[in-house]
Amino acid sequence: MKKRLLTLAVLASLSVTAFAEDYKAGDFVFRGGATMVNPDSGKSGVFVEALGGNTPLSLSVDDNTQLGLNFIYFYDNNWAIEVLAATPFAHDVIIHDQQRISAGLFGANVDGATLAEVTQLPPTISALYYFNSASNIKPYAGVGINYTIFFDESFKSTPESLGFNDLELDGSLGLSFQVGADYLINDKWHVNASARYIDINADATFKIGDIKGSASVEIDPMVYSIMLGYKF
Repeated sequence: MKKRLLTLAVLASLSVTAFAEDYKAGDFVFRGGATMVNPDSGKSGVFVEALGGNTPLSLSVDDNTQLGLNFIYFYDNNWAIEVLAATPFAHDVIIHDQQRISAGLFGANVDGATLAEVTQLPPTISALYYFNSASNIKPYAGVGINYTIFFDESFKSTPESLGFNDLELDGSLGLSFQVGADYLINDKWHVNASARYIDINADATFKIGDIKGSASVEIDPMVYSIMLGYKF
């Protein structure tokens, strides 16, 4: 009986060791799942030329969740290259006017109103380091480069009726930092959770009638993902 129990324990140990094998050079991993972009809750100031420069007006950006995709290639047991892609994120841009100057400027109070909607794609390439782990949880950390592309920028109908027009946002280049972990379901499938910070600062230009305005929109989001992955 003791021999049988010992044999079962050894077999179970070998099985767990094989199950929890680290990634190896040449492995390719594909992941897909929910990715939420949660911009910094701070507000960005608004510059209006005809008002002498900086104004009490400010902007903030709301969050959005889309389909996120990861493509990962391991070039040894610990190091990998990851490409983050996603379906386009659409964000509402909120205007804030705590000093209530907008009523005098536009004939209406716009504090808290949805000023515009912008769409963006944040492709990011990162170097990942997977820490050695004998369990089926594989933690990692990474650093990368992000280039965010903005398109389909447009003011909402009410701000348009107040004279807001010609909105444009420049692209943003910045660093990305992340931590995450894979939970191995079996030899091929795993569940991934990650959190990353991306440095995104976009220069926006617009007009109010013929008056030029601008803002440096500090988005700087935390990006959270829950994904299902497959190792080839």
